[in-house]
Amino acid sequence: MPVSTFSKKHSPASRPGVATAALITSGLLLSACGSSATAEDGDETLVVSTFPFGVEEFQEAVVDPFTEETGIEVELDTGSNADRLSQLQLSAGEDPGVDVVLISDYYAALGQQDELFAELDQDQVPSMEEIADFATEDTYLGPAYSYQLYGTLYSTDELDAEEAASWDMWGDEALSGRVALPDISVTAGQLMVSGVAGHYGGGPYDVDAAYEQLAEWAPGVLQFYSSSTEVTNLLTQGEIAAAGSLNGFATNLVSSGEPVGWVAPEDNRFMATNRAMIAEGAANTEAAHQFIDYLLSQEGQTSSAEIVGDLPVNLEAEIPAELTEVVGDIAEDPVDAGYSTLDPTELVETRDDWVNRFAREVSGQ
Repeated sequence: MPVSTFSKKHSPASRPGVATAALITSGLLLSACGSSATAEDGDETLVVSTFPFGVEEFQEAVVDPFTEETGIEVELDTGSNADRLSQLQLSAGEDPGVDVVLISDYYAALGQQDELFAELDQDQVPSMEEIADFATEDTYLGPAYSYQLYGTLYSTDELDAEEAASWDMWGDEALSGRVALPDISVTAGQLMVSGVAGHYGGGPYDVDAAYEQLAEWAPGVLQFYSSSTEVTNLLTQGEIAAAGSLNGFATNLVSSGEPVGWVAPEDNRFMATNRAMIAEGAANTEAAHQFIDYLLSQEGQTSSAEIVGDLPVNLEAEIPAELTEVVGDIAEDPVDAGYSTLDPTELVETRDDWVNRFAREVSGQ
């Protein structure tokens, strides 16, 4: 199977506002110095706050092997990004009830602004030396453990990859009423808006240019969706020919033999990361560091890629054929393939305004 070969040479992308490339997943393997480690904070169970989907797979890929390796019991506390961040805000850094928080990058940035996360001690996480540069960018207090690529999910019966990769495709009159785009409220939506802003405007944060172009396309967009189920159903039922989506939406469809493909945009490619953060006031910080070390390790990242379907950040992790069948060589080095992360400092202050304007100027058309 292919092996991830992210280059460590990439430095942050030049402004305006784009940090080094980055955007879902998990890892396992303790480094040699951590393989026999056990929790030193006491006998309390380590509480890991995570996403509500793929829980059984994450348990199998990461949690169970971690417990077997270290003897540390783990309890998973699940919920949406917004709900889990709200719980942390209510605790205000005192007795948060969770130790490790696995959360999307934008929400990680929001939490940092409210001082809800503690700085990671990298000396306690040896696996940090094994991961791609974009996963360790110092904008965040915790590393990325997986990422998601924005692109186009399309019917191979109706479009070829070159057609689906074109930004102009979304305004093609021949496809009017047969395309879907993500709402800005979901991860793919922000990446889409910034891609449009970069292609048609002055850069990824040129919201005026983005919304002008999206408003022009809006009458021909069947739906601005807010869940993966919505868009995959529309595609498999033949109601649409293409949808802007994260790469993970395509994995099961492609592996099951559906006539669909996924392709990166022709330019202005953006990705999101999922971060592993330690909650401010966490009861078990020693065990939390051990868990994150395991999450980032070669063994854990390989297992998570195979079982959960996450794109790994560990440079030596093996990438299963099911993932490379969708994204190809991009999985080996997304930065080299032209992908960048968005700078959260550009988004946190403007997010509410962008969401409100999207509803008025784009999806409300």
